[in-house]
Amino acid sequence: MNSITPLLGLSSEELTRWVIEQGQPSYRAKQLHQWLYTRNIRSLDEVTVFPKSWREQNKTPVGRSTIALQTPTPDGTIKFLLALADGQTIETVGIPSDNRLTVCVSSQVGCAMGCTFCATGYSGFGRHLEVHEIVDQVLTVQEAMSRRASHIVYMGMGEPMHNLPRVIKSLRALNQEIGIGQRQLTVSTVGIPGKILDFAYEHLQVTLAVSLHAPNQTLREQIVPTAKNYPYADLLADCREYVRTTGRRISFEYVLLSGFNDLPRHAEELATRVKGFQSHVNLIPFNPVDEARFDRPTPKQVEIFRSTLERAGVAVSVRQTRGVDQSAACGQLRRRAFLQAK
Repeated sequence: MNSITPLLGLSSEELTRWVIEQGQPSYRAKQLHQWLYTRNIRSLDEVTVFPKSWREQNKTPVGRSTIALQTPTPDGTIKFLLALADGQTIETVGIPSDNRLTVCVSSQVGCAMGCTFCATGYSGFGRHLEVHEIVDQVLTVQEAMSRRASHIVYMGMGEPMHNLPRVIKSLRALNQEIGIGQRQLTVSTVGIPGKILDFAYEHLQVTLAVSLHAPNQTLREQIVPTAKNYPYADLLADCREYVRTTGRRISFEYVLLSGFNDLPRHAEELATRVKGFQSHVNLIPFNPVDEARFDRPTPKQVEIFRSTLERAGVAVSVRQTRGVDQSAACGQLRRRAFLQAK
């Protein structure tokens, strides 16, 4: 293992190999695991059970980020701007309720998908996040909010399927090393050809959320540029195969854009598309983005759309908006310069 590989995100087995390569007894791996994932260390210097001479000589990075800005909202949600080791920044969000803490993590610096209703798309693509940079977001939020995370959603900056190998490894780390149940992990995707089935063949028990956002190919292409490369029928066929392969229900995310995709006829058409296999539609009223030309639907518009789907026999819910006043809600995260945040 490369000595400069950050330690965060490594499994117990990988940590055991690493300490042995460093000339240390294998039991040090269990100690290191505890200090990494329970005590939230930022440097090996903090591991006081290790020999001082080894700590002083070993410069292997743990892989933690720095909080550049912490923005609380009136509803208790906190948005974090995190500075990474190379100076890039990402945003992640902690969303508390009475009995749970959900962490909305980013999988990339920016995003290459360019969805026209999403702030991240307007900020452009920087790079993929490494495994330790994804796992670090959860530890940072837990530490800052003094609560253990119960649910993780890969719905922050970036397209998880565009960074699939690292996302899968981070999912396993969150599950096996931090102890978050797979069924409490959700991965969102706008869809990349072939990747949904690749994800299915991993046989994880996580929830897959597919960002549909339109009832047909024509409307979808207008707001999701990459839809031109992934026809609606092919996307739904892959979703059906995902359900057959995993036995897991798919959640379809649908951002409601006033006057564009939120009319009753759109709901009726959507119902014909998603009925007939294990699925659920999660409606998301549009959250304001400066560059976007869209408006947020009224509560009445949302209710009409929801009830139309329900009458058609579709399982449906409306996502509660959290953190919108501080641009911490769905679709509002973006790349920001560290110096501007200070």
